[in-house]
Amino acid sequence: MADGSISDIIQAKPIGKGLNAFRDSFSLVCQDLGLPDSLESLDRIGNEGLQNLALNLVSALQTLPAARLLHSTRGGKNLFGDLLRLPAIIGSDDFDIERIIPLLKAVLDHEADELVWDRIYGIVAQSALTISDKPSTPPPSGLPHTSSFQQTPWTFNTGSFADTSDLRKDVDPILKNEVEGNLKVDHPDVFTTFFGGIPQLHEMARAVFQNCKDTEAPLFQEGAGWLDWPAGCEEADVLRFLRRHVNQFLLSADERDFRPAKRRRCITTPNKPVPGSVSKRKLDVGLAYNSNNELEDSDNKRYDWSHILIPGELKSNAREDNHNSTWLDLLRYAREIFNAQDTRRFVLGFTLCGSMMRLWEFDRLGAIGSTAFDINKDGEMFVSVVLGYLWMSEEELGFDPTIMEDNGRYTDIQRNGQKERIYLEELMKRQRSVAGRATTCWRGFLEDKADGRFVIKDSWEYEERLEEGLLLKEATEAGVENVARYYHHETVRVGGEMDDVLYNVRKGLNEAGGRNAFQQRRSTPSEPATSSAILSASSSKRGRSTSRSKTMTRKRSSSCLQPSMPPPKRSCSDSPVKQDAAQRRNRVHRRLVMRDIGKSIYEASSPRAILRGLFGGIKGEHDVMYSGLRLMY
Repeated sequence: MADGSISDIIQAKPIGKGLNAFRDSFSLVCQDLGLPDSLESLDRIGNEGLQNLALNLVSALQTLPAARLLHSTRGGKNLFGDLLRLPAIIGSDDFDIERIIPLLKAVLDHEADELVWDRIYGIVAQSALTISDKPSTPPPSGLPHTSSFQQTPWTFNTGSFADTSDLRKDVDPILKNEVEGNLKVDHPDVFTTFFGGIPQLHEMARAVFQNCKDTEAPLFQEGAGWLDWPAGCEEADVLRFLRRHVNQFLLSADERDFRPAKRRRCITTPNKPVPGSVSKRKLDVGLAYNSNNELEDSDNKRYDWSHILIPGELKSNAREDNHNSTWLDLLRYAREIFNAQDTRRFVLGFTLCGSMMRLWEFDRLGAIGSTAFDINKDGEMFVSVVLGYLWMSEEELGFDPTIMEDNGRYTDIQRNGQKERIYLEELMKRQRSVAGRATTCWRGFLEDKADGRFVIKDSWEYEERLEEGLLLKEATEAGVENVARYYHHETVRVGGEMDDVLYNVRKGLNEAGGRNAFQQRRSTPSEPATSSAILSASSSKRGRSTSRSKTMTRKRSSSCLQPSMPPPKRSCSDSPVKQDAAQRRNRVHRRLVMRDIGKSIYEASSPRAILRGLFGGIKGEHDVMYSGLRLMY
């Protein structure tokens, strides 16, 4: 960089601490992979990991004041505009990730600002050449799937809809796209993972099932199955079968001194819309309890989506068990439950197609389906599933145990070495989606402090992304105006462990199991799960996986580092992470507490008030951009 004006700008607007958050994210990646926090570890991080680091770095560079003053390499307004184009280029399959490594090393090694900006100009210039070398054909209508998957701001899911009609014709295509890269079926370990920790389930199920066979009028007979199973599998008949057997299993368990902590009931109202949806949504079958957890045995009892614990989808034909439309129906129910229950971390459910049953788990990454089993061939498994759903604790059902009830809902935080209790007063906003950040905001107040009014914001963020709380803390400490003031942030912990999807919600469920339902079909059906293989595991203690996959690591050959030749472009096949990126990404449950509470724009008292609020927001963004802070939006 010989240009004197460029050097002057770099000296006048130093990077300072502006890239520290990126360096922190690199340290976390190394920690997760069991690698030393050193430059050498860059050579052992997989393609996807390097790509995520590069995207984080570009986002951090965009916030540096110098980026808005340095000139563009492409005739644009400034370098900031060039940096805005980089994420799409880095996220594409055509980008050679090796080109970004010298810049990563320069930043991590705290090289001089002039060298860092020189590396940046080199990347931008090479990217511009790559684009100009391509045929001048019309651009695609949308961003590449990989780039939209990697950058949260570009992701459009069902939570992006405004609360209008929410019609199926509009929602279903987006809902399918939301999970199609993250929906697995035929996973053999679903029952063990989500039912294996229920106390005495194995003993209880065996006793109840034995009673079903030994009673004077047997309910089940080996070789024949459930004797009152409707041969035609008509919906009304199957619903009566389920209600009758749920009640029978509860009665039989009660006679043997097995009693659930909270009473639940089978709901069968497939022809009545369940209240609480933006649009009309009907539920085939489900397990629920009312607000006081004491259900009456009355068909007149009304329920809404806030009461539904376990949703179920029925089909009369066993062949529909393998249809995407069946799974999407259940996925639609899970979305309604997530929206109506603001502390739900995950949702369990089931499909029953003919006599073929499949168990499901929905979370902020996507969905996992078990192997299917025939309830008439494996009656004990069916009993175990029903009793498991009835006996699960609220935490096992997917509710957040860090939000508790005592004269109102509250959560405890540790701040400055002291425990503080914050009560959740009112839900302000919850994103209507299954997979995604699922941002939820409550209005709250600090116990015993009348002036302690807060906004509590929960979200499920990709673990490699910079923490919003750290960035907001910087803005508050710098005295930036028109930006919410930081009070506290934390990573939520459940069961003494970080609350994430892969290792806490899914409890280390083997990622290699199952198949992607939307991307491939097996030529032969999967082997059904059996009680002999699965029930024996239910008594074993569940726990968080003690070791994370190290498949992201790999060694580059020395030839890749020779300066005499340009580094070869990596193919999609040279990295296991590239092949299975969707499965390996993880979301972490983070909580941010902010001091200031605003109001929705539609609640403004006048047009002048709206303009004043918008002006304040613009001024706040301006102050952040030119303060040298790392805050991203």
